[in-house]
This record gives sequence, C-alpha cells and structure tokens, in this order.
Amino acid sequence: MTQRQNPDAHHGIFSPLNPLHIFMIEIFNTVLYEPLFNALIWLFQVTSDFGIAILLLTLAIKLLLFWPSMSSIKAQKQLQETQPKLDALRKKYANNKEELGKEMIKFYKENKVNPLSSCLPLLIQLPILIALYQVFFNGLHTDPATGFLVAEQLQHLYGPLRDMYSHTAIETHFLGLFDLAKTGNYVIAILAALFQFLSSRLSLRRQVAPVKTPGAADENMTAAINKQMMYFLPIITVIFGVRFPAGVTFYWLISTVFTLAQQMYVFRRFKKDDSKAIIDIKE
Repeated sequence: MTQRQNPDAHHGIFSPLNPLHIFMIEIFNTVLYEPLFNALIWLFQVTSDFGIAILLLTLAIKLLLFWPSMSSIKAQKQLQETQPKLDALRKKYANNKEELGKEMIKFYKENKVNPLSSCLPLLIQLPILIALYQVFFNGLHTDPATGFLVAEQLQHLYGPLRDMYSHTAIETHFLGLFDLAKTGNYVIAILAALFQFLSSRLSLRRQVAPVKTPGAADENMTAAINKQMMYFLPIITVIFGVRFPAGVTFYWLISTVFTLAQQMYVFRRFKKDDSKAIIDIKE
C-alpha cells in the first residue's frame, strides 16, 4: 500500500476515528481511489485537457459497468411490466394476506422475476462510482498560486506521475472554455439537470399504469412520488451543480447521458421480449 504522510489526515470518503476506519481508508484508497486517480492524471498527461480526461475516464468506467447497469435497467423494466399482474393479485386476495404472499412468491418464480434484482447490480457499482466521484472532486484540488496538486493528493500518485506533477501545474480548463476547478458553472449544471429530467421522464413514460384497486393507496402514492422526483432531482442537480467544481458536474452530465442512452437501448431492444414472457394470472 502507498505510504501516507499523515495517517490522521482526511482521505477519500471516510473520517478516520479509529484503527478500523484507517484500515478501511487504506483499502479504499489502494483498491479503488488511487487506480482511478492515477488513470485521470495519466489521461490528462496524454490529452493535455482535463475535460477530455474526465470524459474518457467516465466513459471507460461506464463501459466497464455496462452489463451490470444493463441488468439493473432490464430488471426495472421487467418489474414495471409485471406491475398490472401484481395489482390484479392484490385485488383478488385483498382480504387474505397470507394467500396473497404465497401467490406473489409463486408469480415471481413462474416469471423468473427477482424484486431485488434491480438493486444488486447497483450495489456492486456503488463503491466504484463513489471512488470515481471522489477522484473528480479531489483531482481538481490544486494550489491556487502554483496550479500544482496539493500534497494530500500528490501522495496518492504512483512514482512517475508523482515525480512529474510535484513540479508540473494541472491545467483544469476544458477546450479552453470552462475552468472545471471553479464553481458556479450554470451551463454544465443546467445541461446535467436537463438530461436528468429526460432520463427520469423516459422511465416514467415506460411504466405500465397500475390496475385501479381498492386499497391501492401505496401504489398511487409511489407513482405520485416518482412524478415529483422527476422534477425535484433536476432542481437538486442545478443547486449542487453550481456549488461543486464544474468538473464534478461535468462528470455527472456525462454519466447521465450515458445512462439515458442505455435506457433507450433497453426499452427498444427488449420491449417485446420482456412483455411476452409474463405469465397471465388465472382468475
């Protein structure tokens, strides 16, 4: 593992309060944070443009996580397709909760649907995505006077890159237009919010309308919350997007565009396959 100048300093996303926390920080930094951080700086060295380096690293990680992401999106779509059938089950066994539970388990088995299948791929991706976020956030942390990486981040670089960027400034502009180290970039924040809205809207439009049944207040409330989130998340994206360094918001923009493209592909490619596989419920 890389030697730390100060083991009590704040590294990554954890706050070291005891030896266990310090060990977790070391593992997180060694396995995830440092490889991604060095990849970003190496891409900057090759391209001489921090924005392009962020773009390439984000796309590389998205491609690496392509199939887990696809699996999650497909699982979400399959759950949406089965929702009317599940609503019919709830209506049929509204007064018999025990039988309803048995029938729902049977339905899931017959249709090969796992209610948790959309969450598991996300849990696998989460540590990588957190590390990637931290890389972009900390990779833009330079000394304002010199443009050099601060010592806390310099120590995370591997030997050759550390030697080079201990005396070489990091140019944080993207195509000479935006300084990705600065906050308050409304253009990138609004674009990120726009694609966030489109992604949420596409998901809601593809949802199958639930069957109107007595006692379906939970489903109706969930639908209402989802609709509210479609407008709420873009607003939050703008608020935080202008407060974070533009490079972090730029990463979120690229990631959202890629996710939107995945959604469009899944919804078109598997439209017929998923719907025809659902087994009807016997009345």
